[in-house]
Amino acid sequence: MLIGIDASRAFLKQRTGIEEYAYQTIKHLCDVVSQTDNVVLYVRKKLTFRHGRFVFRLPEIDFTLPAHWQVRGIWAPRFWTQIGLSWEMLLHSPGVLFIPAHTVPIIHPRKTIVTIHGLEYEFCKEGYSLWARLYMRFSIRFSCRAASSVICVSENTKNDVMKLYGIPQEKIRVVYEGCDFKAKNPKLIIKTPSQKSKIEKPYLLFIGRLEERKNIARIIEAFEALKEKYKILHKLALVGKPGYGYRSIKYKVARSKCKEEIIEVGYVSEEEKWELLGGADVFVFPTLYEGFGLPVLEAQRAGVPAVTSKTSALPEVAGAGAVYVDPMSAESIAEGVWKILSDKVLRDGIIKEATHNVNRFSWAQGAQEVLEILI
Repeated sequence: MLIGIDASRAFLKQRTGIEEYAYQTIKHLCDVVSQTDNVVLYVRKKLTFRHGRFVFRLPEIDFTLPAHWQVRGIWAPRFWTQIGLSWEMLLHSPGVLFIPAHTVPIIHPRKTIVTIHGLEYEFCKEGYSLWARLYMRFSIRFSCRAASSVICVSENTKNDVMKLYGIPQEKIRVVYEGCDFKAKNPKLIIKTPSQKSKIEKPYLLFIGRLEERKNIARIIEAFEALKEKYKILHKLALVGKPGYGYRSIKYKVARSKCKEEIIEVGYVSEEEKWELLGGADVFVFPTLYEGFGLPVLEAQRAGVPAVTSKTSALPEVAGAGAVYVDPMSAESIAEGVWKILSDKVLRDGIIKEATHNVNRFSWAQGAQEVLEILI
C-alpha cells in the first residue's frame, strides 16, 4: 500500500499544537509502518532567491526517514492544500491519504483520514475574526464529511463534531495526543539555562499562543488579585507567539499595576520550554475552550501543578492531576492558584495524581492507533 501523509505543517521551526501533533505522529509512524508499505510525505516547497537565482527549498527533517519513505515537495502560490495537494492527488493518488491538520483537499482518494483537533471557534467566537470562523467552519465541516474516517483527539471533540456537524459516531475514532519526554524529571537534565528561561524565581507560568481564547486578560487580573490579597512574591511569565487579539493583551499588560512583574517571553524552543516548566511554581492554563490541552500534560510531565478550566476537553485530559477553576472568573483563577501555593498537602497530591495521569498519553501509542485506522 502507498500511504500519503500531508506533512506541510510538521516541519516548521516554530511549532504550536497542531504542528507538534503532525510532527510527533509522523516521527513515531516511522517506527510502526511495515516495510512492505511505502510512505510519501507531501511538504511545501518554498521559492527562495539564492546566489542570483530562484530555487525551490524543502523543509529540514531532523530525524531519519525509513528507506521506504520519500518526501515529495509541492509548490503552490496560494491555497497549497486545495490547489497543490489536490493536483498531486489527481495525478498520483495514494491508496490512503492521512491529513493530520483538519483540511482535506477537494480532490482526494476514496480512503482519506483526517484529524480534527477541536471546534474552539464555534464556542469562543470572540477569539477569532469573522473570516477565520467562517473559513474554519466551512473547511472542517467539509473535511469531516469528505473523509472516510475522522480522528478526534478527545471524546469532547468527538461529541462536538457529532453534535454540530452531524457526523455519525461510527465514522469517528478517538486517538489521544501524546506527551513524551526523554527524562522523567526535566529539572534533572537542565545544564545551562538559556537567556529566555533565566526568569527570577518564584514565578507562575503560562505557555500557549497569546490570544483572546487563551484567556490572558483574566490570567493577568487573577495575578493582580493574588498580589493584592495574598502578597505573593511571584512574577508572571507569559510564553508564546502573539495571536488574535494580542493588541488588547499588550494594552492590558501595559495598564496593569503589576506590569513590572509580568514578563512576556515570546516563543521558546523545546529545551527552553522544559527549563521554564522545571522552574515554575504553578502552571496557569484557564483557557476558554480546548479540543485537547497538550500544555497541561506537559506541565504534569514536568512535575508542575496546573490550574486549568473545568470546561471542554481539559478535565478529560488532565484527570485528577489539576486544580479546576471557572475560566470566566478571575477570582476563581486566583483562588485556584492560591490553593496550590498555600497548601503543600494539596500541591503534593496534585503532583502525584498528575504523574499517574500523564502516563496515559504516548505519541508511540497514538501513532500505532493511527496506523490501524490507515491500513
